[in-house]
Amino acid sequence: MSGEPRCGRPRVLVLRALGLGDFLTGVPAYRALREAFPEHILTLAAPLVLADLVSLTDGVDTVLPAYGLASLDWSGPPPDVAVNLHGRGPQSHRLLQALRPARTIAYLAPEVPELVGPAWRADEHEVHRWCRLLESCGISADPTRLALRRPHRPSPAAGAVVVHPGAAAGSRRWPADRYAAVAAELHRQGHRVVVTGSADEVRLCGCVAERAGLGAAAVLAGSLPLGELAALVADAALVVCGDTGVAHLATAYATPSVVMFGPVSPARWGPPPGRDQHVVLWHSDDRRPPGDPHGDLPDPALLQITVDEVLAAAGSLQP
Repeated sequence: MSGEPRCGRPRVLVLRALGLGDFLTGVPAYRALREAFPEHILTLAAPLVLADLVSLTDGVDTVLPAYGLASLDWSGPPPDVAVNLHGRGPQSHRLLQALRPARTIAYLAPEVPELVGPAWRADEHEVHRWCRLLESCGISADPTRLALRRPHRPSPAAGAVVVHPGAAAGSRRWPADRYAAVAAELHRQGHRVVVTGSADEVRLCGCVAERAGLGAAAVLAGSLPLGELAALVADAALVVCGDTGVAHLATAYATPSVVMFGPVSPARWGPPPGRDQHVVLWHSDDRRPPGDPHGDLPDPALLQITVDEVLAAAGSLQP
């Protein structure tokens, strides 16, 4: 899946140069764009590491490697349509406008007056946010279409309980000793438990596995490309994690999950309501401003969640 646009067909460029969870909350929007522009080549500007999952959306033709707000290495004629699913602007708007697209779909940003779009809502769920943007342009978008096609590769631990203690920021990271206590009890109950994380989280995951008495073989952190991680989650018995990308993978595959929230409300980033296979734990008031999702220390609301609560939620999801 290459980022080079092919000649002879109109092109749609979609900017979402963010992480795993961000990518997955955009899936309904990608599919809506695919159906709205069936003759176009749809290119997603996103981190190249996501390419294995992009192919599972059945909505994107190519990936243009893109990272944050860095300049886009777009070749060929300007895009026929540019879609900003990255943010509210103005920086991301200007990034796309530099490519001189014939049409741009984006939220209203006073700093870029030539673009007309709907107003941004800070308290909106991330999935609904991008569907609403498309709906404002007459493009029908169904926010429930979050499922990914299953990977062709087998799971490295089919039927296991996946414990994912990491998160991009400390404010969304439940303490390691509590994850270890949960993993130890689930292991004692007879479940196979594996611990996942990024390459930067190998030490954290090793610590959780050691404290839980799981052994080094249970640590899959840093060893799974995203395609294999998707296969693992798709065939898992249960996922236990915080507000991070793996939680969205569990939603994409309808895998039972216990997801701990803080500092940001599940009303903004949680699984869709009405899906009983996902249990959300959240000790705060949605009327209060969210905490800092990029902070270094665990959010106070997150720290209110106890080991017993997580185990009770996990038990409610087991047959």
